[in-house]
Amino acid sequence: MQQRPPWSDRRRRTLTALGLGIVLGGLGAVGLPAEYGVTAGILAALCAFLLVAATVVFLAVPGPGTAGVLARSSPVAGSALVVAVLLLLSTSAELRWVWTLVALAAAAWTAYAVWETRRTEG
Repeated sequence: MQQRPPWSDRRRRTLTALGLGIVLGGLGAVGLPAEYGVTAGILAALCAFLLVAATVVFLAVPGPGTAGVLARSSPVAGSALVVAVLLLLSTSAELRWVWTLVALAAAAWTAYAVWETRRTEG
């Protein structure tokens, strides 16, 4: 079995900060008045989602260069493009410009990822 490199301090700090955000947001959801408590609860849920996503990414991409590996990942870029186009097609007219920009950025990311993959294989 291949030995994984140890996690960097940056990865540990990221996961610790997200865990702290979950705890503080949860405490705020319980202890703050209604509108602030709901906002704190939503932020705690967002931290929980990001904690799970970051853990998955850190486990899938060991070692340094995580951002570069993800930038060159054609399946991830293509998935982001599909989701952005679906959101563009399903949104109302006043928000369509936002999803158009997101879809264009995802298309550029997909083109870059495919180009980098093809360039390094040949």
